[in-house]
Amino acid sequence: MGPRKFVHPALPGILLFLLTFSSIVQSHSNQESQKVDDNDLNDDVEGVSMKLDDYEIEYKTPVPSESVHFYETFDDTDEAKKRWIVSRAQKEDNENVFKYEGRWEFDLPERRIFPNDRALVLHSKAKHAAISAKLDRKFEFNQKPLIVQYEVTFQNGMDCGGAYIKLLSDTKDMKLDEFHDRTPYTIMFGPDKCGSDIKLHFIFRHKNPLNGTFEEKHSKRPSNRVEDAFNDKKPHLYRLVLKPTNRFEVFVDGLLINQGSLLEDMEPPVNPPIEVEDPNDKKPADWDERERIPDDNSGKPVDWDEDAPPKIPDPSAQTPSGWLEDEPEMIPDPGATMPEDWDESMDGSWEAPLIPNPKCEDAIGCGPWTAPLIENPNFRGKWQPPMIDNPNFKGKWSRRKIPNPDYFEDKEPFKMAPIGAVGLEIWTMTDLVLFDNFIVSDKEAIVNEFTENTFNLKTRALERDSRGVIDRIINYSNSHPWLYAVYTIVIGLPVVLIIAFCCGGSQDKKSDPAASTEQDEDADENDQPTRGPPVRENLQRSKHTVTQAAAERTVNNSRVGMSKDDLEQEQPEEEDAEEEGDVEVIDNVEDTDDQETGEVANEQSDESEENSEEVEEIPAEEDEVVLPEPEDPQAAAGLKKRRIRRD
Repeated sequence: MGPRKFVHPALPGILLFLLTFSSIVQSHSNQESQKVDDNDLNDDVEGVSMKLDDYEIEYKTPVPSESVHFYETFDDTDEAKKRWIVSRAQKEDNENVFKYEGRWEFDLPERRIFPNDRALVLHSKAKHAAISAKLDRKFEFNQKPLIVQYEVTFQNGMDCGGAYIKLLSDTKDMKLDEFHDRTPYTIMFGPDKCGSDIKLHFIFRHKNPLNGTFEEKHSKRPSNRVEDAFNDKKPHLYRLVLKPTNRFEVFVDGLLINQGSLLEDMEPPVNPPIEVEDPNDKKPADWDERERIPDDNSGKPVDWDEDAPPKIPDPSAQTPSGWLEDEPEMIPDPGATMPEDWDESMDGSWEAPLIPNPKCEDAIGCGPWTAPLIENPNFRGKWQPPMIDNPNFKGKWSRRKIPNPDYFEDKEPFKMAPIGAVGLEIWTMTDLVLFDNFIVSDKEAIVNEFTENTFNLKTRALERDSRGVIDRIINYSNSHPWLYAVYTIVIGLPVVLIIAFCCGGSQDKKSDPAASTEQDEDADENDQPTRGPPVRENLQRSKHTVTQAAAERTVNNSRVGMSKDDLEQEQPEEEDAEEEGDVEVIDNVEDTDDQETGEVANEQSDESEENSEEVEEIPAEEDEVVLPEPEDPQAAAGLKKRRIRRD
């Protein structure tokens, strides 16, 4: 039989895992090189889709499952052109008049995620632009919340400009083709940036119930950072939720970044204060606000010297020894000569340049010596009278409070002016600002469903393109949960087999040590005689060696001077004597085995060093012991030859 081939138990699982892995990678292999031909785009009103085999993610133009106030995806460009109206109005700013000349297009994004997912794109920069569309049905603030949501992509980033929307108030004279900055609106919401000033607007216009005027109320700045949307060139989702409980919430990409109360967290507050300061109230002439005043009855002490300097020369200091006061630090260079072209009438009197005095190099110092300065103990500075409590102090004056003539209390600021249209009126220094997937509704579930079919779908596609193979496998598995069962079998089965293979073999070996010992003994049976326990075997071998050596020496001594015939006659007698000696040796060994373990160990450790001494010290009665002859004839003949060679 040939050698048995070993097949690792994990090999089938590994092969199955590689097969699954390669099939998933195969589905992604063409996505980077896939390009969409504009001529092949399908402009079907019902929607467009990507093949699941090529892109894994299917997109169809979403349609809300229930009626909403407004939604727009721009996939149907013909319908979008009919709905959205570009403003041709003029914007008056002080003495300047500007036209709304921004160019709007229903175009594909620069980074195409889905073949026919179109959007509204502002293609111009440094120009005013305005566009708007009517709601399918106006939104009235009653007992249902308002949810407004749309997407923005700054395809070229943003340096300075806005991307906010205006929910225009529903008025009888509303003309969308004349939409401009002063057109009445109910809510303004969205991102805005100029330089380092980054905002996320939420502004609503509140109507004064007393006089009917409108005032803008601004929300506080969000605590979270929102500047990434202006730089990463990715789609971002902005959502505003207004609740009948007068609460507002602002979300960016599904993350809550701002929330508060319409009554408490707006600036200026919705409701004015009950009392205000009387503008006609004036501070009395004798009102003294000084809490402490100088003591006019105090005088400057006689010994107070205001002219004393803060520091004086140290009177105890002395000129150091070796200081050369008569030697200047710099002297004229003795080796210098006046230049030949020097004209004293024009250049003045010539003077040699100065050099360091060589005498000062080894001295402590040269020139006039001055004592170091120390603090002046008599210095007090300018005298000022001490401060005392003001007996006429009346406290900080403030105007008296009077009832606010403009006070009102609006407990339901949520009930704003009805909304009739949604509009974009912006100015930006960066072009290619993209707007997409508008929705206005009073049902959060419908908006969430719309989000899942638009922004979330788009986000997953972007993550698919940007992540590595492992992340793609995870995302693909999340969309196909049955794969986790495959992974459990593929990975778990080999692990179980490996554990069973490794641990099972070791347990078999440990469970049957006697069988293993018997196999080892059978394998060595033909090579050497059966051995006893290690200690007894060593003791028997040691005793046998010592006894054999003594017996052989005795026999050899007795054979000295004998003839060959005498030796041959003596051999049978020696064999009988050896058999008897062998029996005596074995008996001695068995008796020795009954001794204590410590004596056996000591005897075993010292026997190698004492063999020669034991041979010399064998008692006389052991000289007669003769080694037994082996039962095997061949072994006996070999032993005889060895004895003859040794003799």
